[in-house]
Amino acid sequence: MGPAVGVTPPDSGGSGASRPSPRRLPETAAVLEVRRAVRVWLRTFADDSAYRSTGVAVALSGGADSLALTAATVIEADEVDALIVDHRLQAGSDEVAARAAAAALDLGCRTARVLPVDVGVDGGLEAAARRARYAALELAREGRPVLLGHTIDDQAETVLLGLARGSGGRSIQGMAANAAPWGRPLLGVRRAVTRQLCADLGLVPYEDPHNSAPEFTRVRLRTDVLPLLEEVLGGGVAAALARTADQLRADGTVLDALAEQLLESARGHERAPRAGSIVDAVGDGSTLSVETLATAPEALRRRAIRFWLLDGGAKALTEKHLRAVDALVTAWRGQGGVAVGGGSPGTRLVAARERGRLTLRGL
Repeated sequence: MGPAVGVTPPDSGGSGASRPSPRRLPETAAVLEVRRAVRVWLRTFADDSAYRSTGVAVALSGGADSLALTAATVIEADEVDALIVDHRLQAGSDEVAARAAAAALDLGCRTARVLPVDVGVDGGLEAAARRARYAALELAREGRPVLLGHTIDDQAETVLLGLARGSGGRSIQGMAANAAPWGRPLLGVRRAVTRQLCADLGLVPYEDPHNSAPEFTRVRLRTDVLPLLEEVLGGGVAAALARTADQLRADGTVLDALAEQLLESARGHERAPRAGSIVDAVGDGSTLSVETLATAPEALRRRAIRFWLLDGGAKALTEKHLRAVDALVTAWRGQGGVAVGGGSPGTRLVAARERGRLTLRGL
């Protein structure tokens, strides 16, 4: 990541003088809807003593969603700082970032910082850009929650992508309104509303060419799939998908809590491991009782196994991994261990069944 470029309000002289007053917003339907969404999020998720002393940060791209979010947040929160990630994937991206920073200050942000990043290639351009973006925001947030401009339309696209992966309820839970430090106040707001707010305020959003490039799956969902579903099913599809995500997330929270209880029970009072039977370098060497897991419902057992693998250092778990490890419990035929991603450099993690317990070792 390149060095962050700090921008201070033009009348502050960089000396800590008071920021400009927030821009007065007209009370249009779009403005009121976005402001209400931000106000509810702050009241629900932001701890008063914490965010009032440190402020909140807004991730600003210059697009309509993040501009609308910024405009509303400077009215609803005491102190707001804008963080603008420059992915440097297009010529002139630094100018786009500078314009976004200027817009943030004009709207009344305390500061605006441009964060240049280097985007890798692993996992494709979309995934690499996302990793770089979140890493930069994490480094720059300085303890503040970071508000993101994801709307109900983004949520619908995320649910459809999860359905296509077919990796269970977790993949179609969508994005949470609050997953500290990331906040998403606009998950109940349509994209058309944020664009209308910008029009009401005379703001000109940046139109990222990547958002209309058909080589990206999410763009095809946005421009082809969702409009077709709305037409065929008579409208309301985006809202219905978002409601489904909310319901699944609520169910998932309960199941996760029960799975944690199962995991602790399966750990039980394990015997000290035989020398060399479990690699000490991985996790804390905990093992799981096969008998305890085998008597649990599948939904809880799979979740418990997933938590256990993640605790032990596994990375990028797939449904195939989980099914194979689950088979060590439910379909044991003397099969060998299951390699899962993760572990220390030069080793690989392998889950195996040993003397009635699941073990996780590095090879």
